[in-house]
Amino acid sequence: MIGSDELRHLVLSLPEVEERDHHGMPSFRVGGKIIATVPDPGHLRVMAGDAEIRAAIAEDPETYRPFHWGKRLACVVVDLARVDPAGLEQLVAEAWLGKAPARLARAFRGRQSNS
Repeated sequence: MIGSDELRHLVLSLPEVEERDHHGMPSFRVGGKIIATVPDPGHLRVMAGDAEIRAAIAEDPETYRPFHWGKRLACVVVDLARVDPAGLEQLVAEAWLGKAPARLARAFRGRQSNS
């Protein structure tokens, strides 16, 4: 299981991410936009794009499940006891890229292509 310290380190290691309260639960934001929330110690809700959410669920439906807000697919709920840390890191990075200001996303993608 990914613990709260490891989870916070993973998400907060992305550029300009900050942790704030969101209706009584921790949330992680970039540029004021939420990329993930922690509804309870065993789960993380990741606000990735539709394609990333659907791909994660298709790959491992026992670890990833959809979360709808009304009829809209809002995020993917990740079971922290089951998730592969590398897969979680990739999913969170995709959510970050979708919410980060363009200047940050360009710099991040540039670093990734140089590695």
